[in-house]
Amino acid sequence: MGIILFDDTAHNTLLPLTYTRPVADLRIGILTIAEKWGKYLNSDFSFHTQAYLQGKFSISIQTDNLFINGAVCPDEFLLEAIDKLQAGEALKYKEILLAVRLNATNAASFDAQAVFNQIVAYDRVPVMVRYPEDIFRKNDIELRKDFKLLTKGRASAVLSSTNTIIGNDFFAEEGVQAECCSFSSINGPIYLAANTEVWEGTNVRGPFALCEHSQIKMGTKIYGATTIGPYCRIGGEVNNAVVWGYSSKGHEGYLGNAVVGEWCNIGADSNNSNLKNNYSEVKLWDYTTQSMRKTGLQFCGLIMADHAKCGINTMFNTGTVVGVSANVFGSGYPPNYVPDFSWGGAQGLGEYAFDKMMETADRVIARRLHRKFDDAEKAILTEVYELTKGFREV
Repeated sequence: MGIILFDDTAHNTLLPLTYTRPVADLRIGILTIAEKWGKYLNSDFSFHTQAYLQGKFSISIQTDNLFINGAVCPDEFLLEAIDKLQAGEALKYKEILLAVRLNATNAASFDAQAVFNQIVAYDRVPVMVRYPEDIFRKNDIELRKDFKLLTKGRASAVLSSTNTIIGNDFFAEEGVQAECCSFSSINGPIYLAANTEVWEGTNVRGPFALCEHSQIKMGTKIYGATTIGPYCRIGGEVNNAVVWGYSSKGHEGYLGNAVVGEWCNIGADSNNSNLKNNYSEVKLWDYTTQSMRKTGLQFCGLIMADHAKCGINTMFNTGTVVGVSANVFGSGYPPNYVPDFSWGGAQGLGEYAFDKMMETADRVIARRLHRKFDDAEKAILTEVYELTKGFREV
C-alpha cells in the first residue's frame, strides 16, 4: 500500500514554515510528522504537496493508496480507525479530512477539497498542527509519544558517572558524549540521539530531545518542552522551543516559545520576548489574511523560517514572524513581521538581493558534507522568492 501524506489548507495557515516543505515534513516532538507515520505503519511514505515542492518531496502512487492528512499526528486510536478503511472510504473529524483510501486511478486525481461520498466519522480529537505556534504548543504531547515509540523495549546507553541523571525517563543512544551535566526527567522524558554532544555544565529539564549529530554548548540551560533537531549547535537559555535542524544558536541569549527552521543562525546575545509587558494575548502575522491574528496565547515568542539569520544582539519582540531567507540586523526591535527575503531591521527593511542570498545558502549548506545545495533546493527558494514578492512591497 502506498502511504501518501497530503497537504490541506494547513499549508497556507502554517506559512512561512511551509514555504519550503510539505506540512508532514514539520518536526514536532522528536520526529517529523511523516517520520512518525512511517514508524507507526512500518512503511515508506511519499508526499502530495505543492507542485514546486514535488521535485524534492516526491509522490509515489501504488495500486492501493492511503492518503493521510500531513497536519495530523498519529496515535493508536487514529491508526485503528485508518486501518479499518475500505477502498473509497474517507475518515473525517468534523469537516477535516484525516485519511482516504483510493485506488491508483482515483489517487492520480486526488484533491484534499474534493467531496467524498463514503464518509467514516472520527469522534476523538486528533493532535493537529494548523498554525505555527501549534508546533511549540503541542511539542510536549508529541515528545512524550515519540519517546515511547523510539525507546519501547530498549535499554539506554550508559553515560559517564560525572553526569547527574534525575528520574527514570532518560534514554541515550550509543555514541552520546556528555560530561558534568545534569538531566532531570521528573517533568518529562529526555532523549539523546546517536552522536550527540552535551558539553560540561549544561542543565536540562525534560521533556527534551536532542537529535543526531547536534551539540549543546557549555553551561546551556534548557527547559521543556524543547526539541533540537539534527546537526544543530545550541547555547544560552532555551525554553519550549523547536529547532528543526542544521541551525545554530551557539551563544548566550534567550529563545522561548519559539520555532526555528533549518539553516538558520541566531547571533550572539540575541533574545526573543515571549510575554508582553501588559500580559495580554499575543498576536502573530497571518499570511492568509495579511494581518495580525490572535493566538489565544499569553506566551509566544519567535517564528523563524528556513535560511533566516539575525546578527548579534538582535531583540525580537513578543510574537515575531521572520520569513524565509530574511537577514535581520541592527539595533532596536525589528518589526513583528519580517517578510521573506528581507534585509535590515528596526531602521528599515529592504530586499535581500537574491543572488547574494543564494551564495550564502550555498556556503552554509556546503559546511555539511552530506548535504548538497542541489537544483531541487535552488528551485524551491527561487519559487518562494517569486511567491513572496508582494509581501515585500506591502
